[in-house]
Amino acid sequence: MASNLVEGRISLAYKELEAIPQTLVEKHSKATRELDLSHNKLTDLRFLHDFEDLNTLVLDNNELNNHIKFPYLEKLETLWANHNNITNLSVFVETVAKSFPNLKYFSMMHNQAAPSYFNGGTYNQYKDYRFYVISHLPNLLVLDDTPITEVEREEARKVYGTRRYSIKEKKKKSKEKSLKQK
Repeated sequence: MASNLVEGRISLAYKELEAIPQTLVEKHSKATRELDLSHNKLTDLRFLHDFEDLNTLVLDNNELNNHIKFPYLEKLETLWANHNNITNLSVFVETVAKSFPNLKYFSMMHNQAAPSYFNGGTYNQYKDYRFYVISHLPNLLVLDDTPITEVEREEARKVYGTRRYSIKEKKKKSKEKSLKQK
């Protein structure tokens, strides 16, 4: 299988892959910064754990669903997951938030879980979708094709709070705050 590895970029787009060959992972994972896997048939991404320095991941037009498992990739800043089978926003976004804590650019257009004018969603559904994603991904700068504004960040905080801390940590902070007030 011919892959295109140039200056830290590898493209396996349009290969109709259901899996990535282990030999390719072993050979290229350490040097790859940008990985394009668009237009394949991928449903399992566990192999990505070897791509520790990955910065950009393109997964458009695959067969990803809500329950996809991503490895923890601290350096990933860009994720495209457009045109997949993502139907449950909360499950998918919470997985993304846990796996990619430094995500800055995220797109999941043309998925049922991302309502927009293009898939029959209303303006209010679209705004709520944006607020939810923004509240879970605090470092995000651009969602889909639109930069995030400070007004949106504030509204997301009002509607959903912030997800920077786990529920356990939030309960602990709340308890500490109430003890200080007594």
